[in-house]
Amino acid sequence: QVQLVESGGGLVQAGDSLRLSCAASGRTLSNYAMGWFRQAPGKEREFVAAIRWRVSSYADSVKGRFTISRDNGKNTVVLQMNSLKPEDTAVYYCAAAYGAGWRRTSEYEYWGQGTQVTVSS
Repeated sequence: QVQLVESGGGLVQAGDSLRLSCAASGRTLSNYAMGWFRQAPGKEREFVAAIRWRVSSYADSVKGRFTISRDNGKNTVVLQMNSLKPEDTAVYYCAAAYGAGWRRTSEYEYWGQGTQVTVSS
């Protein structure tokens, strides 16, 4: 059974940076796409970024500010978030997908419990 555990969330001011980490256990996920999603109160969960092997993809709203990376040896994935905005406030989830897709929640088999990110103005 795969377990994903996120860490690194917190309360920051607009313009600050945060680094989210996701640690996977139970299986080596080197052949999986690893993604980050977020869900704000009253909104649907939305795609933020994903990486498969060395290829990454980003939502337009975070492109140029967020960077996703992975360390297959440590079975971890990191989301570096810079120039944070109040609209980035949400619970951020790490997820793993084995199939070809990687931008929709339905394409992911495994999910973490989430970590709260709050950005004050």
